[in-house]
Amino acid sequence: MSLPSPVDLPASLLPLADRAERSFQAAVEALGAEVAGYFSAWPEARRQDFRRVCANSEFVAEQALRDPEMLLALAEAGELERSLNPGELRQQLVETLDGCVDENELARRLRRYRTRQQVRIIWRDITRRADLKETCRDLSDLADAGIDLAYRWLYEQLSAQSGVPTGARSGTPQHMVILGMGKLGAVELNLSSDIDLIFAYPEGGETVGAKRALDNQEFFTRLGQRLIKALDAITLDGFVFRVDMRLRPYGSSGALVLSFSALEQYYQDQGRDWERYAMIKARVVGGDQVAGKQLLELLRPFVYRRYLDFSAIEALRNMKQLIQQEVRRKGMAENIKLGSGGIREVEFIAQAFQLIHGGRDLSLQQRPLLKVLATLEGQGYLPPAVVAELRDGYEFLRYTEHALQAIADRQTQMLPDSDLDRARVACILGFPDWMSFFERLAFWRGRVDWHFRQVIADPDEEDGAPSESSPGSEWLPLWEEALDEESACRQLSEAGFADAPAAWKRLAGLRNGPQVRAMQRLGRERLDAFIPRLLTMAVEHGEPDLVLERVLPLVEAVARRSAYLVLLSENPGALERLLMLCAASPWIAEQITRFPLLLDELLNEGRLYSPPQAPELVAELSERLMRIPEDDLEQQMEALRHFKLAHGLRVAASEIAGTLPLMKVSDYLTWLAEAILEQVLALAWRQSVAKYGTPRRPDGSLCDPDFIIVGYGKVGGIELGHGSDLDLVFIHDGDPQAETDGPKPIDGAQFFTRLGQRIIHLLTTQTPSGQLYEVDMRLRPSGAAGLLVSSLGAFQRYQENEAWTWEHQALVRARVLVGCRRVGAAFEQVRAVVLGRPRELEALRTEVSEMRAKMRDNLGTRETAGGTSADAFEASAPFDLKQDAGGIVDIEFMVQYAALAWSHRHPELLRYTDNIRILDGLGEAGLLPGADVQLLQEAYKAYRSAAHRQALQKQPGVVSGDQFQAERREVLRIWRELGLG
Repeated sequence: MSLPSPVDLPASLLPLADRAERSFQAAVEALGAEVAGYFSAWPEARRQDFRRVCANSEFVAEQALRDPEMLLALAEAGELERSLNPGELRQQLVETLDGCVDENELARRLRRYRTRQQVRIIWRDITRRADLKETCRDLSDLADAGIDLAYRWLYEQLSAQSGVPTGARSGTPQHMVILGMGKLGAVELNLSSDIDLIFAYPEGGETVGAKRALDNQEFFTRLGQRLIKALDAITLDGFVFRVDMRLRPYGSSGALVLSFSALEQYYQDQGRDWERYAMIKARVVGGDQVAGKQLLELLRPFVYRRYLDFSAIEALRNMKQLIQQEVRRKGMAENIKLGSGGIREVEFIAQAFQLIHGGRDLSLQQRPLLKVLATLEGQGYLPPAVVAELRDGYEFLRYTEHALQAIADRQTQMLPDSDLDRARVACILGFPDWMSFFERLAFWRGRVDWHFRQVIADPDEEDGAPSESSPGSEWLPLWEEALDEESACRQLSEAGFADAPAAWKRLAGLRNGPQVRAMQRLGRERLDAFIPRLLTMAVEHGEPDLVLERVLPLVEAVARRSAYLVLLSENPGALERLLMLCAASPWIAEQITRFPLLLDELLNEGRLYSPPQAPELVAELSERLMRIPEDDLEQQMEALRHFKLAHGLRVAASEIAGTLPLMKVSDYLTWLAEAILEQVLALAWRQSVAKYGTPRRPDGSLCDPDFIIVGYGKVGGIELGHGSDLDLVFIHDGDPQAETDGPKPIDGAQFFTRLGQRIIHLLTTQTPSGQLYEVDMRLRPSGAAGLLVSSLGAFQRYQENEAWTWEHQALVRARVLVGCRRVGAAFEQVRAVVLGRPRELEALRTEVSEMRAKMRDNLGTRETAGGTSADAFEASAPFDLKQDAGGIVDIEFMVQYAALAWSHRHPELLRYTDNIRILDGLGEAGLLPGADVQLLQEAYKAYRSAAHRQALQKQPGVVSGDQFQAERREVLRIWRELGLG
């Protein structure tokens, strides 16, 4: 939202402006001619600003009369027209407190400095020389500086009297940690806000250096009391900040200060939902910053759960209901913070997403609301149009809040009822009159309230009114065993279940199973609310029996983590998508059952069916890992696995929905593997270099990393399917003899071998989220007997002198996936030389056909001799899409044969590694008739599409022999015409 522009002062405010100017001029003249000269030298623009500010703010007008020199000094320093530099405000306060001798003097100086800054901030806010962000930042910086500097002054005084608090375990001096909560924690303080604080200290012990030692808690309690008095007490000079300590454990009845361990224990055992909500914005605003960071890390698991926590919505909903009751009880409908469509509703929307998703999506673990909204848009949680309305509405409400509080420096969010203050608010917000302002305010409150209801409101309510009965209530007696089996089966049958007894048995098995019996009361209540919903939506599906069969195992799997049931209850669209996908694919059903965290992906339909392009995949994964500490390997591995699972589900869902054709499915799955391999290589390299140092090149310079991962087979040919493993070969171009430059040096050969082992470990280790990929390294030189990692020179020598023809066939589909570009280019050159050398065609045909015959004998369908027997085309005979005659491998072998036979004359055949584009090249070069090229491509895609469907149905790649008969015969014809059999 753009800044509200100042308007001319309305007639009702002009007398106030004139009176303020005359009074101030008289006060200045009373100080003497020299001081009066400062005011008379003011430029006209500043005089106009002065009139506007004093007309709208009684507080500024009063302070200008009480201390005209203060206002003149602000003007003389240029601080009314310019922004303060980072750290400038704190430095000013340091200078203000210099030489302070006692607590009374500390209080006086703090209050006078606060008044000076309050005048400056209100002036700049009303004149729109500062935007909302600057105003909130300056107010928060003022609080930070006041809290921390007052604390440090008081700490020195109390330590001199009672000794230095010292940790019993560490033996080191202890400092208090002061957490700022709410708007202070988020650097969003308003013009007349109180400050919510929590006090803590690292560990127990006692003071050292005094005649009578004090317990650390007693020391910090006394210090906390003095700090509150220094900031909060009202004196002749006013106050610094109203201090609210009620957010601490046990509220007003709790200890003023607690140790870290006591705080952690409290939140772990007794922390309530509203305390999680409050702790989102917690920030260290004073005291020991290093220890404070450790404290926030201790408390992070309490705030951000590692699983999707949709129970947070229910908690926020309950909090909002309590607030609404209080608003109604106190007649506060005109409160722009707590009332309908107010500031608090925008905060609730943002924090609902933070509490639900923040444990898994670290980008949401931040405090400022506007940054959270930007993240919600950037990460796809909310549409851009929604975020734009929430942002603009929030900013308008906050500007209005500041206008209300600027009038008298009073903590209020209530709209005024006096005509004078209404005129002031409208004027500050840039409106000619109250009605124009109020109409715009009503518009924004309406939009905020509407968006709030979409996110927070109960899904069982329409237009804010509770429904007569919750969805699926007709199924509740059946689930709760109020019906006998016969009646239950009749209800299931009448609703559309084909096998009602089987459905009843499944439901009874879940209800009486050990997982459900072990559920706590809250979890059981959630399950009892969810099952009727599930049954209601299942019978709306074409195959309710199939839905129930595939979804109930998921329900059983998450029964003890009932937050997932809340997720589905709160999001009917997600539940609908779950049922559709599970009915369509048992593979998807099994994936979600094994890894319920995938339910998160069902929340956003647009994102679910629109997988990102390759660059976006790389950027998203890189961004996720950047937020994880480099030394947290466990979390890095989990993040990689969740990323793969989530995007794999999105691709499968898109394939089922028909939004992604076969070739694009393979593209996305291959891009996904490449993005993951890039990060795995970076992780493995970083860990290996940290342990052993950096290996060297033959010229003595350091490798960076002079290592590549080469993909063969499906990943090399950009043809990955769901659940495909990775055929990989590792190659380096370092000096195998030279030692690394680290504290534990090893030779280059050892280094790269251990790097390869590290990569395989990262890819294959089973974690709670499974493994990334199965890895097959048997295509490396000399196979399983060879070195795990080959030097580029050794790879070249092997391929030129020792490799079998079938290994050269595999090389046709090999390409560099990730790693050093220079080494990658050298590999491509080696590949081109090896594959592009002339071959004796008859010998080549023999070797290719013999290898194919061996594969068919060992891997093809035994009943039909690998698809070659007379009955291979019968409906009763199975056809292995990949291995039987006329299938996928026959097409792959023909392509590989053609590349080996003719690439010495047509090097363009080696440009690509996928079969479709190599076939294009064969057609363009006139090596195969165009009709045969098209036939092979269409057959190849048809086979792979069928194989994908089988995989999603958790079926082997085998169909009945009466399928694909025309394609198989044509493939065999071309096979024979090429002289291969």
